[in-house]
Amino acid sequence: MGEYIPDEQLENRTVVRKYRELLQVVWPRTDAEERKQIRKAFKLATDAHYGVRRKSGEPYIYHPIAVAMICCSEMNLGATSVICALLHDVVEDTDYTLENMRDLFGETVATIIDGLTKIEDLVVDNQNISLQAENFKKIFLSMSKDVRVILIKLADRLHNMRTLDAMPPEKQLKIASETSYFYVPFAHRLGLYAIKSELEDYAMRYTNPTEYFSIAEKLKDSEQERATMIPEFIAPIQKALDRAGIQAEITSRTKSISSIYNKMLRKQINFEDVYDIFAVRFVFDSPQYEEFDICWRIYHIICNLYQTNPMRDRNFLTHPKPNGYQSLHVTAMSKQGRWVEVQIRSKRMDEIAEKGLAAHYRYKEDGDTGDAELNQHLEDWLLKTREILDSKDADALDFLSEVRLNLGLKEIFVFTPKGDMKAMPLGATVLDFAYALHTNLGDHCIGAKVNYNITPVNKPLNNGDQVEIITSKKQFPKAEWLDFVITPKARRSIKNFFRNEQQELVSSGKLLLKQYFDELKIDFTEENVQKLMEASHEKSPEDFWNSVVSKKLTKNKIARLMSVKNAKELVEFQQKVSEEIESKPINQLIDEQMHVTPNAFLLDDDYEQIKYVLADCCNPIPGDTVVGFQVADDRIVVHQTSCPNAIAQMSRFGNRIIKTKWRKGQNIAFLSGIKLKGFDRKGIIKEMMDVITSQMDLNIRSLNIETKNNVFTGTLMLYIQSVKTLNNLIEQLRHIDQMESVERIGYDVS
Repeated sequence: MGEYIPDEQLENRTVVRKYRELLQVVWPRTDAEERKQIRKAFKLATDAHYGVRRKSGEPYIYHPIAVAMICCSEMNLGATSVICALLHDVVEDTDYTLENMRDLFGETVATIIDGLTKIEDLVVDNQNISLQAENFKKIFLSMSKDVRVILIKLADRLHNMRTLDAMPPEKQLKIASETSYFYVPFAHRLGLYAIKSELEDYAMRYTNPTEYFSIAEKLKDSEQERATMIPEFIAPIQKALDRAGIQAEITSRTKSISSIYNKMLRKQINFEDVYDIFAVRFVFDSPQYEEFDICWRIYHIICNLYQTNPMRDRNFLTHPKPNGYQSLHVTAMSKQGRWVEVQIRSKRMDEIAEKGLAAHYRYKEDGDTGDAELNQHLEDWLLKTREILDSKDADALDFLSEVRLNLGLKEIFVFTPKGDMKAMPLGATVLDFAYALHTNLGDHCIGAKVNYNITPVNKPLNNGDQVEIITSKKQFPKAEWLDFVITPKARRSIKNFFRNEQQELVSSGKLLLKQYFDELKIDFTEENVQKLMEASHEKSPEDFWNSVVSKKLTKNKIARLMSVKNAKELVEFQQKVSEEIESKPINQLIDEQMHVTPNAFLLDDDYEQIKYVLADCCNPIPGDTVVGFQVADDRIVVHQTSCPNAIAQMSRFGNRIIKTKWRKGQNIAFLSGIKLKGFDRKGIIKEMMDVITSQMDLNIRSLNIETKNNVFTGTLMLYIQSVKTLNNLIEQLRHIDQMESVERIGYDVS
């Protein structure tokens, strides 16, 4: 991007042009009074942001106009949303107040703008508090009253992502990670597929640029193929539709880069093996009562012309997605041997598919009651969010995690013995279902009859299962339940149970501990309790109070612990009484040479002798693009920037990001690993060893090979100096005859 050179006259003309373009789009769905309010909002925003510029150098007013344009042109929202989009940064960035907004534009506009205004004056007295999470919680509080808050927020984020090039690299990483962690699943849940795909692609561009541009280049190379294949695929269908008297608009699209990459990871396949890169859409106009019939007629025409894959058929007509998405999908083989996904839908379905619940909300905004079924979907989803907001758990990070679970789109339908249907997220267990019916059922659940067969509480449910919950008065929630329940309500109910139990435990523990302290002539102060807690070497406060109540921590033991005179003696004593040394699995071990030379990373020029550890979830090695996070003990934890755990951290604790890069010229070996798969044959192991030890002179830590039905799988752990060396090794091993796949061991992508 070239340097922006301000030109005030040109900028003024541009502002007027952009505003007129906005009016042209919003004109058909507004009356004279609404346009007057839009004009007033535009003038106020222009005056409020006068002289302020974005990081790119452009006038700031370009941004709110662009957000308003996205709201009306890409989301089909109406006048109220446009007004709020124009004013969304006024209260946050200028001297105008919410009271000013309320006086000028009314209560509804003021409420929405309040939801869009970040929390800036939060008193952070705990280093684990995430300001980002607190802001997201505020968005949800506002959204539970008016869903337009999140729709405008998505429009705001989309424009920010489109102009992210102007930001410094650290900000790009933070904003991109936040986008993929929070905004992408939100857009998905709301059915804003075009916006979801664009946000996801932009996020990947900054968090995983290597893979992004690699796939982009491959798509560019296949442009010519698509240019000839798609018209040839469509032509016979078009002729058949004309003969059948069906008029349909036909468009084609290419799968988004992020969707292609996610499928490659999920299926563990190469780019060339992603068979639904190309898609064709047929959209027709008809009365609603004829929609299903026409969809199936087009489906049969395609099946008569091309070989199809029945396993890839998707009927979202009779079973719409929770966000109201309806369409009929069929995957057909083109004459060139390429699979093509075909989507068949009416114009009404297409609007919902493209605009999601935003399109539905536009009807409500215009005074229409809209689709009753969509209304119910929206209300059910908002109800789940309100339930989370009503939780006693005030921690914003836990709240954010639960809401992200609530964003999950894939659902199954489960039935009670009486035939009542309950929608559950894919992967939900018997216990999740019990809690979905009633908290008391969940607390006392010991199992269920699933399709008349006795099953345990952790059994995952399938679509169409009939479930009868079995309870016992002697059953109560267990800590291990949190390991397998996935629904926010189940997790929240279990945590609430233990929170209440913990409060009782702490109260009982304090009474008993005070008695011990009195008998030992020790002052019962917060300082002394903390000293004892540290000296006891328990892993958590919960474990400490449990040890007091269970009398594992006896009066005599307390006397010994509290008699330790100084910090050095305390540390030595803790080392003596420590009964466990946690071992790490091999793929989390890092070569001890790393600890000998702790300056393998340069963290700007201001940092020297930084203590750091390499994250064991993604095992970065020299050459990987990395990012560091400062943790409580001043260490730096280093991740690959594409690691999901890093993305989650950047989205929640962006203020802890440390710019990180590898020191050049360091000759340090790092433990890394690769997965191997191929057909077993005599001599293949020797060829592998020749490549590793003779040709590349690498040191092997371990090699595990298993063979079954003439196919072998293996894990190779070895010491590597850089990504370049590792990639070279992988390439060499792939050339071995009958070697099917060689992949780096990284983070879990399932």
